[in-house]
Amino acid sequence: MDTLDIVLLGKEYRVGCQPEERAGLEAAVQVLEGKLSELGGKTGATGEKLAVMTALNIAHEYLQFQRSGGFDMPGMKRRIEAMNSRLDDVLAQQEKLF
Repeated sequence: MDTLDIVLLGKEYRVGCQPEERAGLEAAVQVLEGKLSELGGKTGATGEKLAVMTALNIAHEYLQFQRSGGFDMPGMKRRIEAMNSRLDDVLAQQEKLF
């Protein structure tokens, strides 16, 4: 397991992550830092209070997203694979013509 140094609210943290998860974790840090900055600017909250309020807002957004049906990533991957298969079949038929 690798480590990743991140900065949130001006403080440095070292977190463990798998190499294949690094990009996703870096994206999550950017989203979190943006939410912290946004909420801090609106409320004037800092430190632990800001972190708790931001976590609560993110959890609320997530639950709303989930309840509205969310995004079905496995389903989308299956659809993409099916389209790729159909395209491969069509291209194979076209190659036979030439």
